[in-house]
Amino acid sequence: QVQLVESGGGLVQPEGSLRLSCVFSGGFFSNHIFGWFRQAPGKEREFVAAIRWDGRNTNYADSVKDRFIISRDNAKKTVNLQMNSLKPDDTAVYYCGAIRSFTWVRTYYTSPGSYDSWGQGTQVTVSS
Repeated sequence: QVQLVESGGGLVQPEGSLRLSCVFSGGFFSNHIFGWFRQAPGKEREFVAAIRWDGRNTNYADSVKDRFIISRDNAKKTVNLQMNSLKPDDTAVYYCGAIRSFTWVRTYYTSPGSYDSWGQGTQVTVSS
């Protein structure tokens, strides 16, 4: 049973930075694709970033491109999301999703339904 545990959220001022982490257990980390999603109150869960099983490909939502960086450490079984130049619109609960797959279709992994394991989420609040 795959388990994901997110951490690193908090309150940050606009233009600040945060680093989220997602720790994986219960399976083979290196054959999973991971995605970060976020959900603001009253809104649907939306795609933020995804990374291939070997880290060779990534994909970002237009709203975070050039500000966020997704990475993975296969030795530590961790997926990270470095968030820079944060804006109030980035305020949301951030979730880590995982799916076991060796097929990388860039657009497919932008949908929450493409993942079958989720963490509990971590709150990010951007406010002065």
